Amino acid sequence: MTSVVRTTWPLLLGILLLMVGNGMQGTLLGIRGGIEGIPTFLMSIVMSAYFGGFLLGSLVVPRMIQSVGHVRVFAALGSLISAVLVLYAVAPDWVFWAAMRFVIGFSFCGVYITAESWLNASATNETRGQALAAYMIVQMLGIIVAQFLLNTGDPAGFLLFIIPSVLVSLSFTPILLTAQQAPAFETIKRMSFGRLYRASPLGCIGIFLMGGVFSALFGMSSVWGSATGMSVRDISVFVAAIYVGGLLLQFPIGWLSDRYDRRKLVLLLSVVGTVVTAAAVMLQPGILGLILVGAIVGGVANPVYALLLAYTNDYLDQSDMAAASAGLLFINGLGSMAGPLITGWLMGLIGPDGFWVYMGVLLAALSLYAGWRMTRRPSLTVDEQGSFAVITPSATVLAVEAALDEAQSSPDPDEAAIDPTDLDGDAPDGEADPDDTPPANG
Repeated sequence: MTSVVRTTWPLLLGILLLMVGNGMQGTLLGIRGGIEGIPTFLMSIVMSAYFGGFLLGSLVVPRMIQSVGHVRVFAALGSLISAVLVLYAVAPDWVFWAAMRFVIGFSFCGVYITAESWLNASATNETRGQALAAYMIVQMLGIIVAQFLLNTGDPAGFLLFIIPSVLVSLSFTPILLTAQQAPAFETIKRMSFGRLYRASPLGCIGIFLMGGVFSALFGMSSVWGSATGMSVRDISVFVAAIYVGGLLLQFPIGWLSDRYDRRKLVLLLSVVGTVVTAAAVMLQPGILGLILVGAIVGGVANPVYALLLAYTNDYLDQSDMAAASAGLLFINGLGSMAGPLITGWLMGLIGPDGFWVYMGVLLAALSLYAGWRMTRRPSLTVDEQGSFAVITPSATVLAVEAALDEAQSSPDPDEAAIDPTDLDGDAPDGEADPDDTPPANG
């Protein structure tokens, strides 16, 4: 891992600064919206716009890169991000914010795609797994660091909007000045949704539901915190706990997924998430209890997302991974767009508890559906199953496809599990129709 960081540090540093900027603006807007008196549902529209822009970016940016190249796209979209981060404070109006969030979601998708393609091209076959693991860790660390930077200024002023703008501007320096040449880029074709659903109904439904859970966590946590009267410090710690939980639990759950039926893990984790969110509503814990709840829900959401991607992959030929990943991320994007809107509507209807109720209902639905699917197909053996890859919900299709492809080449699940910085791991899977052929990559 040390050698990987040494050779890819410009890219990783740039990505870290990008994630700090993105993490700050998401939480800061929720807090500032409360200060400005913007109603919860209108703030949910603002938060949803980011995921709409991100989804559009996943469709449009690859064509832009093919037309004008990585460097121009990266620089142009980066400039847009830096400008929007400052403009938020100029016009604290929900319509303007929603438009800017859409632009910033589109732009962040573009810079992620270009950064991930550079990172993938800069790694060798031997180091790609570790490079991708480092990338995922850096992504989450950036968001965690961002939460603590929120305590350096007044959210009612300009400073906290200027800081992420400067960090995003600085992030392009190490990336654009790296000696690594821009890689060739090919648009990834998408698999039909019908074929994808037939391969794994649980994967499709589960990814849609988890898109809603993740977008509520990422987009609405600070809105919820402001609605409950939490201080900026408490909101920042709560949001950081979500990502700390996701970071810490990815690897042990990945280790378990190499040895047990993935459907059982999805079922177990979604039940845990359901119980914890219900406890948050019924017990009304203090800030320490809420931080623990946030860490557990974050620790459930991130690994379940990766489990569902790897699970679906077990029923596909390796040549179909890229197309399937693109389709799954599109489904996830649709769920993500709906998440903040429904959460905001519920919070307006029943109060701040709607934040937990929404996620609890989605996690309960996932547990019920996973349990039902277990009655429809017998499980695969461990030898027939593919490999687990650590993937965060914010990764684009390039990183997802590369991580899954790299994971399939892991020769020894026990050896891969020893090193938590390695993305590799042989995972158990779940379901195989009696009339299905065995997975080609099992």
